[in-house]
Amino acid sequence: QVQLVESGGGLVQAGGSLRLSCAASGSIYSLNTMSWYRQAPGKQREFVAIITDSGSTNYADSVKGRFTISRDNVKNTAYLQMDSLKPEDTAVYYCNLRWPGNDSWGQGTQVTVSS
Repeated sequence: QVQLVESGGGLVQAGGSLRLSCAASGSIYSLNTMSWYRQAPGKQREFVAIITDSGSTNYADSVKGRFTISRDNVKNTAYLQMDSLKPEDTAVYYCNLRWPGNDSWGQGTQVTVSS
């Protein structure tokens, strides 16, 4: 059983920064991808960023150049450094851990950016 716990959300002013963490526990297959998604009120969940076990990354166009995803494979933890935050970044942010046969989600952490 895999568990994901996100942390680091909160309230920040526009232009500020936050760092989200996602700690994974349980039986984890080493060849996996870790991702961040977000869901704003009244909207569908959307992709934010992904990082593979080897460190390759990809980002949604809306966050490219402002957000940075990273991971610590020893700690089974992923991070999302969010800089130059905008009010439209306000959402619940979810962590995802995936490998063939497994698709695990965290409970989400709220990020609110005030203008």
